[in-house]
Amino acid sequence: MFWKLLLPSDREFDHKETQVNGKVDSAPAKREEGKKSHSSSSSNRCLQQQLSLEQSWRMNMYLFIYYLIQFCGHSWIFTNMIIRFLSFGKDSLADTFYSIGLVMRLCQSLSALELLHILVGIEENHFFPRFLQIMERIVILFVVITSQEEVQGKYIVCALFFLWTILDVVRYTYSMLSITGIYYPPLTWLNYTLWIPLYPLSIVAKAFAICVSLPYFESFGTYSTKLPFPFTFSIYFPYVLKMYLVMLFIGTYFIIKYLYSERKAHLRESSIKKKRS
Repeated sequence: MFWKLLLPSDREFDHKETQVNGKVDSAPAKREEGKKSHSSSSSNRCLQQQLSLEQSWRMNMYLFIYYLIQFCGHSWIFTNMIIRFLSFGKDSLADTFYSIGLVMRLCQSLSALELLHILVGIEENHFFPRFLQIMERIVILFVVITSQEEVQGKYIVCALFFLWTILDVVRYTYSMLSITGIYYPPLTWLNYTLWIPLYPLSIVAKAFAICVSLPYFESFGTYSTKLPFPFTFSIYFPYVLKMYLVMLFIGTYFIIKYLYSERKAHLRESSIKKKRS
């Protein structure tokens, strides 16, 4: 009887066996759980990569369509101006705004979307220089030219539209091809070099258009207004245009500085790619 008390009972043996078996059996279970967690994490990564690829593809497709629309619009303007000049000579210069003014206004209005592209992050560009470039054109086109019918028939409007169109046809062609991963060194060089003679000429044309429009703003009083009480002063718009003319030349300094740095960086990058290839 005494030795039976010293020996462990059958229940204790069963309990120990289950503990040992539990320890032995838990190892493959943990391995299976690890495999499941690893497979789930890898599948999540693959899903995230697929979603990011789809999102980038959609953004690139949107930018390509936007650049294509701008390219088609400015190409139509350029072709129309050339054909009209070859057909009618100098007489076509006075009718430039009436023949292509609507399409030019549409293209310049759409260009305001580029500011949104920069803010959202789908287009790599600096906001402030691009903002100055777009606002310069919008002010000249919508405020100075569109509001004064007498200015619309001036030759300076044709010169201004011609300079804008050449710059934009090259720029949107380069942007459209770069979205698809196609790079032509001559086109890259042209895109970042053509502004050197043409952009200062466009600034001079803008300033000349403002000077031409000043007598009409003074005589017709367009946009000039007297503020209601309690304000005791009035807004004389020719003074506003003169102030804007000074700001135009100040902003030109920052834009040229930015365009030069951008040209230097991109041409250096294209030369490195050419050496590697």
